[in-house]
Amino acid sequence: MPEQEPELTLSKEASAALAEHSVIEMPAPEANQAASQKTGGEAGEAQPVAREQFDQLKAERDQLLDRLARLQAEFENARKRTERGRAADRDYAVGSVVEKFLPVMDHFELALKSDSTAEQLRSGVEIIVKQMEDVLRQLHVTAIPAIGEEFDPRHHEALGTVERHDLPDQHVAEEIRRGYKLRDRLLRPALVRINSNPKQTSE
Repeated sequence: MPEQEPELTLSKEASAALAEHSVIEMPAPEANQAASQKTGGEAGEAQPVAREQFDQLKAERDQLLDRLARLQAEFENARKRTERGRAADRDYAVGSVVEKFLPVMDHFELALKSDSTAEQLRSGVEIIVKQMEDVLRQLHVTAIPAIGEEFDPRHHEALGTVERHDLPDQHVAEEIRRGYKLRDRLLRPALVRINSNPKQTSE
């Protein structure tokens, strides 16, 4: 006959501990329903929104669109005002300069209409040139020194050389066209010819 397996017995304390750990907690029906609704909401389509909430969102959207349209209109108006202001400033600046030169133009016209001799005409032109220089000085425009000055490529533009013994080498001997600057800013360089002194260079 086959041997019977020995019967295993547990003490009361072991049986109680086993029973305590083997109990499976079941979730409450309300928790199951909430979890089911949450899972179904995430997996399926969005839940419908109440009419009152929809109307509130639509009103907020309309307010934002209206505010955006107003901001765009204000920005466009500000840009146009700025452009008009700049144009007015330019016109004012140009008008101020032109106004200073109008007397000079008047004198030129009078000189052309006169029957003066060549010497008288020359004297009149010299007066007009001095008047123009005064106007330029009022506008902070000054002539660049040239003849007798050391050649400076920042202010002078060389068109050639001449040979003279009475001027140092690399100094301006002739001024072809006068240069001007506005305060410290160069408007145009002076066109000059540079002196070449062979005695000085040979030494």
